[in-house]
Amino acid sequence: MKKVIEAYRSLWNNRLLNEGDDEDVLREAISRELKDEFSHPRVRKQPHEKYYLATKRVIESDIESDMKLSLLVIHLEEMEKILSVTRKL
Repeated sequence: MKKVIEAYRSLWNNRLLNEGDDEDVLREAISRELKDEFSHPRVRKQPHEKYYLATKRVIESDIESDMKLSLLVIHLEEMEKILSVTRKL
């Protein structure tokens, strides 16, 4: 998992993750990214748009293919969590 976290960090300049190098930290960062919590509330994009941009960034990166796949799987799982919460509202 440490390599996947390093791959994620390599995609984002100046993106800080919470302390620790575990899967929960990575999933939280990706979830916040998809919810666009790093942007001002007035300019936030919808999760679908952020998912598209994030997956495009992963696919177009220079990281190893197995790291890309791992990151894409986690992005998909986190997006499904977000969608399941919004469907219940």
